[in-house]
Amino acid sequence: MTAQTLPPDASVNDAPEKVMTRWLWLVGVVVLTAGILFGYDQGVISGALTGIKRSFNLTTLMVEIVTSWVTLGAMVGSLVAGTIADRFGRRATVLVAAALFISGALVEGFAPGTTVLIIGRLVVGSGVGVASVAAPLLASEMAPTRLRGRFISTYQFGITFGIFVAYLVDELLASGEWRLMLGLASFAGVVLVLLTLPLSDTPRWYLKVGRRADAEHSLQRVTRDNATAAIAELEARLDEDTATASWKEILAPRWRRPLVIGIGLAVFQQITGINAIIYYADKIFAAAGFSSVAGQTAATTWAIGAVNVLATLIAIAFVDRLGRKPLLLAGLVGMGVSLTVVGFAFLSLDHVTRTSSTAANAGSKGPSDAGIITLVALVVYIASFAFSLGPVVWTMINEIYPRQVRGRGVALATAANWFSAWLVSQFFLSIVKRLGEPVTFWIFALLCGVCFVWIRLKVPETKGRTLEEIETMWADESST
Repeated sequence: MTAQTLPPDASVNDAPEKVMTRWLWLVGVVVLTAGILFGYDQGVISGALTGIKRSFNLTTLMVEIVTSWVTLGAMVGSLVAGTIADRFGRRATVLVAAALFISGALVEGFAPGTTVLIIGRLVVGSGVGVASVAAPLLASEMAPTRLRGRFISTYQFGITFGIFVAYLVDELLASGEWRLMLGLASFAGVVLVLLTLPLSDTPRWYLKVGRRADAEHSLQRVTRDNATAAIAELEARLDEDTATASWKEILAPRWRRPLVIGIGLAVFQQITGINAIIYYADKIFAAAGFSSVAGQTAATTWAIGAVNVLATLIAIAFVDRLGRKPLLLAGLVGMGVSLTVVGFAFLSLDHVTRTSSTAANAGSKGPSDAGIITLVALVVYIASFAFSLGPVVWTMINEIYPRQVRGRGVALATAANWFSAWLVSQFFLSIVKRLGEPVTFWIFALLCGVCFVWIRLKVPETKGRTLEEIETMWADESST
């Protein structure tokens, strides 16, 4: 990645490659750290649930609430984050997210009962929601246009790495130290604060609030070029949009297509099953025949966590080369096929369980052939998601909205993402209990197919286009 001069629509431009400054590196590290915190809080609950159930004697409904209400907090946090990001800046919003991470993790770690634990989950969730708006927004406005996809994908890489770290912690603390599992996020929150404090805000935001000198200083820190001319050009383009758009303006007919595309991508990312697998991975592997807690946790750590991290690197490497749509469509094919296989594998497991005449056959020491097939299929699913819907959705959400509605547009799409995540995680166990694992996974596979068709027909390619060019594309379509 390199520092470049400012394009018409971004904070740094597409001039020939130059050495990237330490401040632009720092932006990348902040975005990465915010993603790690997000991912850790997503993944750690999978291993903590066993200890929490033992401590508080939870019913299935309460397990779903403790697991899923972090997403309700995220939905609220993402809506609030749009206003904070537009009014107080992207940097300040990242700091708010860090403070929520720290306080929520401490509440979780010291919770004396279920009610306080749920409150802690809501606070942590709000931090996740704020970070999921602020960090990609910071990346999209600081990154060179030709590397914008990679910068935003770094956030998704942070999420996957955070999930992997959470699974490792779960494996190391498999004896049931759930308070420590949850409380460790507070240390990462402190690290995020320390990394963010030296940063300035984005030149785009400074110009939006009339702080031209700060905009020049901010740009000067992330590029070695003279920023005066570039700032003047960007300032001229922003003059017509100095006011923050209202929610009514975001819903205006001229911006309806990017709004629908952003929300659609956000919803499909969740309803194709990813968080059900992330949150309940241990339970899925238990049902697949991994009988010991250690076996379930190890399968989760390496089959889900490690593969998730490695496959995300594919997106970082190719999102700005191959484009957004090819990665999305290829990933959805892999996800749909693997989920179909998982459904048939569970159908086989159900048959073996019903027809088994001995306890030894029904509860063998290791997973059955169908259990191994489930493991392999889930590896394919995670890999397919990690190079497609995972990073590419966040990339597109943060580049398709016009400049005057970007903060709240990103917030609205992110809130839709978290509401969908809550629906899936809140009712996944109940749906499995009612319909069984095979039908549940086939429903997810069907939704992958629906998403494939919708993206193929309705979602445009944004690779190589500046933010200004993307905005012009929507304006041209609305005038025809």
